[in-house]
Amino acid sequence: MLGRCAPGSPRSRPVVRALPHSASALRQRLRQCAERIPEAGAVLDLLEKCPEHQRKGGFPVIVFEGLDATGKTTVTQAVKDTLNGVLLRSPPACISQWRTVFDDEPTPIKRAFYAAGNYILASEIAKASTQAPVIIDRYWHSTAAYTIATETSGKVQDLPPAQDEVYQWPEDLLKPDLVLLLTVDPEERVRRLQHRGLEKTKEEAELEANSLFRQRVEESYRRMVNPACQEVDASPSKEEVLKTVLQLIKRHCA
Repeated sequence: MLGRCAPGSPRSRPVVRALPHSASALRQRLRQCAERIPEAGAVLDLLEKCPEHQRKGGFPVIVFEGLDATGKTTVTQAVKDTLNGVLLRSPPACISQWRTVFDDEPTPIKRAFYAAGNYILASEIAKASTQAPVIIDRYWHSTAAYTIATETSGKVQDLPPAQDEVYQWPEDLLKPDLVLLLTVDPEERVRRLQHRGLEKTKEEAELEANSLFRQRVEESYRRMVNPACQEVDASPSKEEVLKTVLQLIKRHCA
């Protein structure tokens, strides 16, 4: 799934192919596997019902990104309560029961599922943002960052260059007003995971076992543009982190 330019070409670099970058490309990929995977047909049906080029309402839309155990659940709930907002997650509840099905599929199909979830979620965002601030636990940047990190091997230097189109937000996907990337020290993140005692996902196990993979994911987050991520150190107390987050929201979403 990871192609390279032919030897001797002026610029040999990785090409990420597992990430459909539009709703139409997603529909095509889901159709290709719908006969074999009934759940893909169900996701496609939901995607077909989503209006194209959705617009958000008058309230701010704020996304929280980051690896597991960086505090997203705690912070998103606190921000939701503080702002009297609506909390949404990706993948949305209407398809999240099929995650285990798609997590066992080849990468292109798996990523199509998560990417489709973002477009389905956009319909919920458009509606909710007419009534209240919308807080989102993961959105497009997560889908892209994990795809890029998975499709690229080696060190951070082996990622597609910073200007590559894979870091661009899809033109037909509803944009948030602010994206906050929560980060913590790797050792602290592992300690938090152990304290939670939850079963690890395949990607979480890979993050823990493979430091290069973790570095590629985090660097991919940092290279996202239009919108870019605002990085937040989530190591301090939850009260301090919430204070920092609310200040950023006030500054960018006034």
